[in-house]
Formats: sequence, structure tokens, C-alpha cells
Amino acid sequence: MTTTRAVYFSDMQDPPDFLVALNHARKLSCHEGCCRMHIEAIQVAIDQYAKAALGNREFFLNKPHSIG
Repeated sequence: MTTTRAVYFSDMQDPPDFLVALNHARKLSCHEGCCRMHIEAIQVAIDQYAKAALGNREFFLNKPHSIG
């Protein structure tokens, strides 16, 4: 059984401008406090796009650390 390693935003050497903008919007949304439900909806939409287009819902989140 072979599993492929998940791809993360931090792994990309030269990401497209669109992915850079999505990453920036997701990081900035954490600092907004006006309407939490709208911010969460934006974050979920970005994560759903990452799952559909790139196969990893946690694409923009921090890559998990390995033990070794």
C-alpha cells in the first residue's frame, strides 16, 4: 500500500499568484473580529477549494511535523 505525501503551500517553490492571494486572505481573516460567521465561511470556502483543486483540505495550514 503506497500513500502519496500531501502537498502544502509551504512546499511550493514558486506558487501561482492566485494561491498566494488565497493564502494571504486566509491569514488576514484570522485577525478580523467584526463578524465571525462571515470569516469562518470564507475560510471554509478557501479550504473547500484547496480540497477540490489540490487534493488537500489543509493545504494552506501548517504542515505537520514528522518525528524523524
